[in-house]
Amino acid sequence: MKIPMVDLRRGREPASLEGFLKASAVDPAAEKLASVVLDRIRGGGDGAVARCMRDFNGVRIGPERFRVTEAEIAAAAASVGRPFRRAVADVLRRVRRFAKAGMRRDWAIRAPRGGRLGERFLPLDRVGVYVPGGVSPLASTALMTVPLAAVAGVREIVATTPCGRDGSVNPHILHALREAGATEILRLGGIQAIGALAFGTETVRAVDKIVGPGGPFVTAAKRLVYGTVALDMVAGPSEVAVLADGGARADGVAADLLSQAEHGTGHERTLLVTTSMRLAEGVRRQLVRQAALLPRRGPIAEVLTKRTRLVVVPDLATGVAVVNRFAPEHLEILTADPRRVLRGIRCAGAVFLGPWTPESAGDFVAGPSHVLPTGGTARYFAGLTVEDFRRRMSVLELSRGDLEQMMPSIEAFARVEDLPAHARSARSRLG
Repeated sequence: MKIPMVDLRRGREPASLEGFLKASAVDPAAEKLASVVLDRIRGGGDGAVARCMRDFNGVRIGPERFRVTEAEIAAAAASVGRPFRRAVADVLRRVRRFAKAGMRRDWAIRAPRGGRLGERFLPLDRVGVYVPGGVSPLASTALMTVPLAAVAGVREIVATTPCGRDGSVNPHILHALREAGATEILRLGGIQAIGALAFGTETVRAVDKIVGPGGPFVTAAKRLVYGTVALDMVAGPSEVAVLADGGARADGVAADLLSQAEHGTGHERTLLVTTSMRLAEGVRRQLVRQAALLPRRGPIAEVLTKRTRLVVVPDLATGVAVVNRFAPEHLEILTADPRRVLRGIRCAGAVFLGPWTPESAGDFVAGPSHVLPTGGTARYFAGLTVEDFRRRMSVLELSRGDLEQMMPSIEAFARVEDLPAHARSARSRLG
C-alpha cells in the first residue's frame, strides 16, 4: 500500500498537495443525482420517496411505515445492553451541560436618550435531524444533535435515519433518539430523507432547519435545499489532521488517522503534518500494519492511498500554515506545548490538545457536538451548537429624544438612497 508523503523541507510544494488541501466538500456527481431525486420528491411526495427507497436501497415500504412506532422504539430500548444504556446516560449529561453553558441570554442596552436596544433568542419550531445509519449506525450522532435542540426549547424534533431492507432501524439509534428527546422518528435515509424534510410530503411535514452529518449524497442534497430550509453547515465525509512534533508516538498517530478513515465511505480524508521525518515514516508503517487488522479494509485502503497525505515540514509555523489551509473537521495537536501552537490555528472545526485528548473522545462523549464542518468549510462554518436551534431577534424601543437625535442621519441616508418615504415615516412621528 503506497501512502503519499510530501517533504516540504526541500522547498517547493508539489501541486498535488494544493489539490488535496482544497478538495471540495461536495462531490459533483453526487450533486447531479441529488438534484434529480429532489425534483422527483418535490413533485411526487410520499410516492416518490417510496420509489427512491426501493430503487436506491432495496427497501419496499409504503408511506404508512415511514414513521417508527412507539412499540418499535420500546422494543429497541428493551433490546440494547445495560453498558450502552449507561453510556447514553453519561453522554447526555455531558452534552446537555455543555449546551446549557453555551446558550446566549436575552440582553439590552440603553440608547443615548432613554430608549432600549437588544436581542431576544427564541427556539425554532420544527427541526429535522439526520442520523447516519448505513455503513455505520451512528447512534452517537443522535446524542450530539437532538439534545441541543431540546435544550434550546424546540418543540418538534424530527429525527430521520436509514433502515434495513426489511424496514428495521438499528435499536441503538432508536434508544439514543428516544432518550435524547426526539419527538418523531422516520426510517428514511439518503437524498430522499433530506427531500422529505425540506419539501414535506403527505405524511411528513416540512421542517424549518435540517442538521446532521452524512455521506456525499446527503451532503449534496443538503446544499441543494438551502433556502427552502435552513442548514447547520456542509458536513460531509469525516476528516482528521494531526499536527505533531518528533515527540509523538507513531502508533498512536496512525490509530488517530485510522479512526476517521474507518467510517467506510472511502471519501474520508486524513492528514499528518509533522516536523519529524522519522515520525512520518513510522506512521506510514503503522498505518499499513493497523489497517490490516480493521474490518473495512477496502474503503480504508481507498482513503490511505488516495485521500491521505503525510507532510513533513521544516518547522511548526509552516505546519500551522498547512493546517489552516486544510481547515480540518478535526485537528489534533501533539506537540510539546499544544496550547502555544493553538494560538496560530484559525481554521478547524474542533481542536484536540495533547496526548490525552483523542478525537474519539469528541466523537462519542466529551460534550461539544461532533457535527462539524468538512471539506475546508471550517474556514467559514463552525460546529453545531445549541444556538443553531434558536432564532435571534433584534428589539428596538426608542424614546422621542433618541429619534430626534437620529433624524439628521435618517434624512441623509434617505436622500442618498432616494427613499423619501423612509425619512417621512420618521419625521411624521415628531410632528
